[in-house]
Amino acid sequence: MPSDPTLLILPGDGIGPEVMAEVRKVIEWFGANGGPSFTVEEDLVGGASYDAHGTPLTDAAMERAQNADAVLLGAVGGPAYDALDFSVKPERGLLRLRKEMDLFANLRPAQCFEALADFSSLKREVVSGLDLMIVRELTSGIYFGEPRGIVREGNERVGINTQRYTESEIARVARSAFELARKRDGRVCSMEKANVMESGILWREVVQEIHDAEYQDVELSHMYADAGAMQICRNPKQFDVIVTDNLFGDILSDAAAMLTGSLGMLPSASLGVPMENGRPKALYEPVHGSAPDIAGQGKANPIACILSFAMALRYSFDRGDEATRLESAVEKVLADGLRTADLMGPEDGTPVSTSQMGDAIVAALAAA
Repeated sequence: MPSDPTLLILPGDGIGPEVMAEVRKVIEWFGANGGPSFTVEEDLVGGASYDAHGTPLTDAAMERAQNADAVLLGAVGGPAYDALDFSVKPERGLLRLRKEMDLFANLRPAQCFEALADFSSLKREVVSGLDLMIVRELTSGIYFGEPRGIVREGNERVGINTQRYTESEIARVARSAFELARKRDGRVCSMEKANVMESGILWREVVQEIHDAEYQDVELSHMYADAGAMQICRNPKQFDVIVTDNLFGDILSDAAAMLTGSLGMLPSASLGVPMENGRPKALYEPVHGSAPDIAGQGKANPIACILSFAMALRYSFDRGDEATRLESAVEKVLADGLRTADLMGPEDGTPVSTSQMGDAIVAALAAA
C-alpha cells in the first residue's frame, strides 16, 4: 500500500495557530470519513521559530518543507519582532520557503460567496457569483531584476529597478495558468504592457507561443494591465484565469481581493516545478496577516486557511471533488448566517468564535 502523502503544517504567529487548529479538524474529518488521509507533520516558522531557535526558519524545517507533498502555513510576524534585525525578522522565514522551494506561480483566487455579496464595495450584481483566479509570476520581474538601487547622478538621487524576464520564466508561469484553466472554465487572459514595455512584448509573444503549441483547447486573450485593472472593477465575472507578471500581479490581485469583502475569506497557493511524484512544490496560506491584536481571543476567521487547504486538495492532490465539497460546506455555513467578527456587517448574522466556525464547517461536511 502506498503511504499517505505528507502535509507539513507551519502555524506561525498571532492567529496562525488558532486558524490552523480548525484546518486540522477538517483534515481529520476527511481522513475518518473515506476522504484523503495525510501524514501530518508540524514545525515552527516566523516569530515562533525565532523564539525557540533564534532564526525564523531552521534548516531542519526547510528540509521538511522540501520533502513534503504540500506545506500549509498560517501567518507570520507581529509588533513583538519589529526591533529584530532584518535578517531574522519573521517574514524572512516565509521568503526563504518561497525562494528555496522555487515557488514561481502565485495563485490568488477571488471568490465571492453569495451570502457575502453585500460586503463588497461593488454592487451585488457585479460580484455575486464571482470566481476568478489570478496567477502571478512570483520569483522574477522588477522586484528581482538587476541593476537596482539608489544612485547619485550629479546633484540628485536616482532610484533604479529593472524589469527583466527570460523566455523560460514566462513559459513556466504561462503553463501553470493554462493547466489551471483546464480545471476551471478553460479561459486565460494574459495581462502586460506590450504597448510600452519590451518585457511586455516578450511576455505576450511567449504566452501566445506556449498556447499555440500546447494548449489550443484553452481560450487565450490578451489585455493591457491597466485596462485589466479597470475591467476587474467594471466587470470581474468576464474573467476565468488571469496570468500576469510580478508587479502587475501584486497590484491586480489586491484589487481583486477587495471585491470579495473580507481578507479573512481569501486563500492563496504558491506552486513550483513538479517533484518526482508529479506533484508541484507547493505552499498554501491565507492572504490575511497574523492579526496579533485579536490573537488568542477566538475572534479570528479560519475560513481563508480552510479554503487554502481546499486549494491543496485540488492542486496538489488531485482531489477536486473533496475540494468542492469543502468549499460548498463553507458556503452553506455562511448562507446559514454564521459570522466571525470580521463578517458582522450590513446584514444580521449569528456571531461565532473561531472554533465554532470550524465546528460548523465540519458539521456541514458531514451533512452533505
